[in-house]
Amino acid sequence: MSDVAVTGLGLVTPAGIGVEANWAAVCAGKPTAAADPALGDPPQISCRVTGFDADELLGARRALRLDPVVRFALVAAREAVADAGLDPQTWDPPRVGVVLGTANGGVTTLETQYGAFVRHGFPRVSPTLLPMELPNMLAGQVAMEFGATGPNLVVATACASGTTAIGTARDLLTLDRCDIVLAGGSEAMLTPLLMAGFARMGALSRRVDAPSSASRPFDADRDGFVAGEGAGVLVLERVRDAQARGARIRGRVAGYGATADAHHPTAPHPEGRGAEAAVRAALADAGAAASDVGHVNAHGTSTPLNDVAEATMLRRVLPGDPPVASTKGVTGHLLGAAGAVEAVYTVLAMESGLVPPTANLERPDPRIDLALSAEAVPARIELALSNSFGFGGQNAVLAFAAP
Repeated sequence: MSDVAVTGLGLVTPAGIGVEANWAAVCAGKPTAAADPALGDPPQISCRVTGFDADELLGARRALRLDPVVRFALVAAREAVADAGLDPQTWDPPRVGVVLGTANGGVTTLETQYGAFVRHGFPRVSPTLLPMELPNMLAGQVAMEFGATGPNLVVATACASGTTAIGTARDLLTLDRCDIVLAGGSEAMLTPLLMAGFARMGALSRRVDAPSSASRPFDADRDGFVAGEGAGVLVLERVRDAQARGARIRGRVAGYGATADAHHPTAPHPEGRGAEAAVRAALADAGAAASDVGHVNAHGTSTPLNDVAEATMLRRVLPGDPPVASTKGVTGHLLGAAGAVEAVYTVLAMESGLVPPTANLERPDPRIDLALSAEAVPARIELALSNSFGFGGQNAVLAFAAP
């Protein structure tokens, strides 16, 4: 397949609102995890987006009718479209698509409305419940924002959703179904019920007395992930189209691989065989060799099983020992949005020639033999991988190339 250009980037994450603020925080390795009393008992921690004034950014009347998962996506998409130098008033609407990933849709609205129903009954259920809660409204609202009337999709592959969305968007462009696609992911799952579910599974970190050190990918003392929220959106175009309009090409989506473990509902394959197949598929799609990889933005969730399985797989597949980082030490795990946000960070790493640190990496797990660093590392990167793996054994990997 032909390469697809990345011409615009947009971010809303716990590390900041906007790409510039995000990259500064990620490169500084500043963790964002904090105690979160809103999640109830027992005490829990999370990585929330702070300083996000939806009324100011979107208008109070409109924000009232949008779940946070959509609010985050709209703000990130606005930044990405502006960054791409595109004017929605002049593009061809049927040729503009939207493909976004989310693991759960408008769950904040769902929990709030269920509470109202239980306490007060039918009359207190809002008529906006369904348009605010349904997962497809994520892409639908973004399309309405920009008048994009082309293909409009929401994909759900758990924590690989954002990466799957970008891969799907690339396919739409290479198959000439679209000329422009807004692609990425958004998530707002920091609710008492869902976090209780994760906690009961034993998936979350229990470092409630030291929350800033809780998300520690690949560290020997990791004990689970810290959930986060936010959105990442990329503007994608065919390279020739971006060049024709004189756009700045920030990177290229050169390859994509997607596989399934078919192994276990929540645990990764212990040898990472499905993940390995996705990495090899992305490299083959890019026409690249494993030795060409200059950086990996790892899935690196800070869970005992995932980090070892991924590290074992990367050591087996990549002979050149490229610098590896997990940005989840800063942002926490953004679940369905993680792959999209980390795709943006991967593009920024290539663009800036700087591999971000793996925050809280104080004592690397001796079973993990990767080129990790707790500090940002300068590097010349021509090809980079961004890995995402989700519950259900769904694996998605993107290969990004320099412009």
